[in-house]
Amino acid sequence: MRTALAIALAAAFLIGSAHTSAAETVTDLYKGYAAVTGQREETRTPALPQCFRDVLVQVSGDPRVLADPRVDSLFSQDTITGFSYVDLMARFPKRDEQGTRDRPHELTVTFDPQKIDAALATLGSKPWGAERPKIVAFVAVKLGLMSYVLDDKGDDGEFPRLALMNAARRYGLPVVLPSQEALKAAGVTFGSLQDADPEPLAGAARASGGDMALAGSLTFSDAELGWIADWRLSDGTNHRWGIRRVTFDDAFRNAVRGISQVLSGNGEPQ
Repeated sequence: MRTALAIALAAAFLIGSAHTSAAETVTDLYKGYAAVTGQREETRTPALPQCFRDVLVQVSGDPRVLADPRVDSLFSQDTITGFSYVDLMARFPKRDEQGTRDRPHELTVTFDPQKIDAALATLGSKPWGAERPKIVAFVAVKLGLMSYVLDDKGDDGEFPRLALMNAARRYGLPVVLPSQEALKAAGVTFGSLQDADPEPLAGAARASGGDMALAGSLTFSDAELGWIADWRLSDGTNHRWGIRRVTFDDAFRNAVRGISQVLSGNGEPQ
């Protein structure tokens, strides 16, 4: 099985080798996002420190800064240059005052780049840079009797797909999913992906317009009442990490933070 997969992936590499580097310049690195209720100060204020922490990771690529006890003390209103809202129910009519007041919004908080960079320097870190590799995520998902490989628009995996895209945006990493056609052309199946190393998947990643591949598995455990995630990445060196007993939102955040940590040169993810 693994031999057949390697042959198929080699063919995909030849197909994808004509692609130039897919690295992207990530914009808005100094913006943080949060889901809040309404546009009131009492719902906005608790979200601001979390946005600050997210931006520190997004700019540096280093999630280790979050473990520094000085992080919370570095946040202040002076680090913020502005904020805005998007009504997540804008397409639905406003029926009454309560419905208007309690509608869910996405809060966008813009931070001062110089003050974020200074905070990172205090924490012993620095900006990673806006030019970042595009990652193609090959993820095997198992929930009970259902198993599949996550793709860019299939009927299976709507919520995990959204969770991955949200995590990628939250931490400023270009991540895409392969199409069903690309998975078929590369011979990637649920069974083969569970044992696949990330390095042979590089050709399939290039064929999907990316720079490198993330290989992973996401399995729901009834015993642990949560998802078990295993992630593998190769940038010339193999890296492996994971997380257990979490939501798939947390699992994908763990994946994206780990990729960023490796590629920004900030050590091995835990």
